Amino acid sequence: MQYSLREKATAVKENIISKRKSSGWVLKKETSSFAPPGTWTNLDTDVTPVERRTWTSWTMLFYWFSDILTAQSWEGGSSVIEAGLTWREALITLIMGIVIIVIPMVFNGAIGSRLHVSFPVAARSSFGFHFAKFAVVVRLCTALFWHSIQTYSGSTAVTQMIRAIWPSYLDIPNHLPTSAGITTQGIVSHFIFWSIQFPFCLIAPHKMKWFFKMKVVVVLATCIGTVAAMLALAKGSSGEIWKQETTIHGSKRSWMIMAYMMSMAGGWSTMATNIPDFTRYLKTSQGTYWQALFVPILSTTIACFGMICTSCAKVVYGKYIWSPLDIAAEWTSPGGRAAAFFVGFSWAVAQIGVNVSANVISASNDMSFLCPKYINLRRGAVITTLIGGWAMVPWKVVYSATSFLNFMSALTVFLAPCCAILCSDFWVVKRRNIDIPALYRPYARYRFHAGFNWRAIVAIIVSVGPNMPGMVYAVNSKVPIGGAIYIYDMNFLYGFFSAFGTYCVLSFIWPAKETLLQSCIYSDEDVIEGQHRDVSVDGDSGPQKDIAQEKARPI
Repeated sequence: MQYSLREKATAVKENIISKRKSSGWVLKKETSSFAPPGTWTNLDTDVTPVERRTWTSWTMLFYWFSDILTAQSWEGGSSVIEAGLTWREALITLIMGIVIIVIPMVFNGAIGSRLHVSFPVAARSSFGFHFAKFAVVVRLCTALFWHSIQTYSGSTAVTQMIRAIWPSYLDIPNHLPTSAGITTQGIVSHFIFWSIQFPFCLIAPHKMKWFFKMKVVVVLATCIGTVAAMLALAKGSSGEIWKQETTIHGSKRSWMIMAYMMSMAGGWSTMATNIPDFTRYLKTSQGTYWQALFVPILSTTIACFGMICTSCAKVVYGKYIWSPLDIAAEWTSPGGRAAAFFVGFSWAVAQIGVNVSANVISASNDMSFLCPKYINLRRGAVITTLIGGWAMVPWKVVYSATSFLNFMSALTVFLAPCCAILCSDFWVVKRRNIDIPALYRPYARYRFHAGFNWRAIVAIIVSVGPNMPGMVYAVNSKVPIGGAIYIYDMNFLYGFFSAFGTYCVLSFIWPAKETLLQSCIYSDEDVIEGQHRDVSVDGDSGPQKDIAQEKARPI
């Protein structure tokens, strides 16, 4: 068949347009420090360059202020006291739960500050080049759901701000059905908060120091001011909450304390797992160890503020009010409305801070790791806030699904072994000696068997298996599980230590010798002896790098 020149030109033009359409979302291929040619990567998954290592110990302090200063931390003791325990027991569960989780948080944080790689990349040394995606997906799902919930919490702060200026805002007619799970006024507040939060999600992590500092000043001042105001309204009386006696006794009381302790620890298990995403920006590793002091003190202080105000609310309003925003809603006088506006503003800032620091950055790192050809940190942030803010319908999550929130807490079952394997591999098995270039090479020493480290798989099964009945019960309490509920009551402790021990034992009995080094390898120049061949990444088959005998230059 013969074609005219015009037809050929049209076909060529359509072919070019088609190619442009198919590749329009493809990121510009960047040169990696260590990934071999043919591997798609981007700057955000590479080793953190020196110019981006701008965080100090003070930055970590402000970061944790930003992460901990939330409405959820304020209400930390509420569920414990409401369940029938005393304020003393609430503090014990809070402090012990935080101390339990801060230990692996510090150890895993050192991975980022020493190697300057993100959590997904670091996970390859323990899970294997491909199985690391399992840990990444678990953390990604958690980040998306918590971003959804935190965004909706921020919208309630916006409601307080607007109604403080225009009280009639609460009277907006509702045109949505009950099944929507939200009112017209609520969806307007949600859209306003989401729109304000969106630009902050696009700021690179190493440029966020100023925001963390600003949030500390604004929110901490509001917390102290709220406590002072409630004490003044209560005429110095701190209420009766401090005189309450426990209504639960015996073994039931002990197991309840354990369960709430695990709940406190589980709430931070996400950060204990992917803390390298943040410590990778530290100039030195000192900031990592200061977390052991920062996190317990800040968490306990904010929870105490919440309990003081809640107890005062009983004196002033005749009922316990756990949320700071609900307390502000009671302030209806002109002066009280002005104070309510600043409370709403401060907690809106607080929710933006925790969303950016704990959820958006984490999810973006995970997405850029899973799809480096199409997603970098900025695109990941956009996708995260669109899915979390709207597609997941957060108002229905909060409004209608207690069992779903229990399921979110149950993700600790999967996060605990991931956290443990990362920690045990770096500190006990490999003794901090990691081949950083090999973390980026599909056929290097961390490939294990087809990209999977079977030791990590076994450790996860040992950790997750006994906890599964409890997880099912958390979602549907009608399912009988017998004594398995007691394992679930200590889900993080069992999950972490069972995975930690199993991984260490298997690694010592059947060691992956090619991964055991005498010292850390920071670059290809650190290898001074041994034989190796070039690494191929063109497909699933390629020459395996023969590096079992490599040694590194002492650093």
